[in-house]
Amino acid sequence: MLILLAASLLAGYQKPIKDDPPPARLPDGRLQSEEILKADHARNLKDADELMRLSEELKLELEKNDRHVLSVGMLKKTEEIEKIAKRMRNRLKRY
Repeated sequence: MLILLAASLLAGYQKPIKDDPPPARLPDGRLQSEEILKADHARNLKDADELMRLSEELKLELEKNDRHVLSVGMLKKTEEIEKIAKRMRNRLKRY
């Protein structure tokens, strides 16, 4: 009898199911994740414009100078291009 009682208790036991928490919302009701995506997209567009500007400036400097000329400004531009590209890549990898 004790075995039947234990078996019936174990059969009725279930692990509590974890429900996913509801998505976070802002005070005005918008989804927080959607707003983060919108902001990231805007930052990516701004960074892409900056990359275009810097790469055009770098190209003009390269065309203007001789092949033996390496200016500090060109090095700084390449470092800035790398920094912006890395920032964009990290943002895009999140999603």
